Amino acid sequence: MAYELTRTERIHYKRLQDAAYQAGEEAVVNLKTALALAGLTLPSLCNDGPVAGHGFVRLGGCNAAFANQLAEIITAGAGVAAGAGAGAGVLQGRP
Repeated sequence: MAYELTRTERIHYKRLQDAAYQAGEEAVVNLKTALALAGLTLPSLCNDGPVAGHGFVRLGGCNAAFANQLAEIITAGAGVAAGAGAGAGVLQGRP
């Protein structure tokens, strides 16, 4: 016989799922804003609802040129954040 949640457990679970969904929505907005600052758009970027109690953002697909441009921007940002430490020349094929 399957276990049936109590009313209190159902309410608690619903609150957790709602919070996870909201976290996904906020992450989508944050990422869209950050991409827009770089002049980029991922058309299929969306909140895919809570998965295992966590927000889940679907990034979708993109062409190779977009992926390379995004990688360059992330690497440049990581280099600034880390003081251009290890990994700063990865995209140029340097260690």
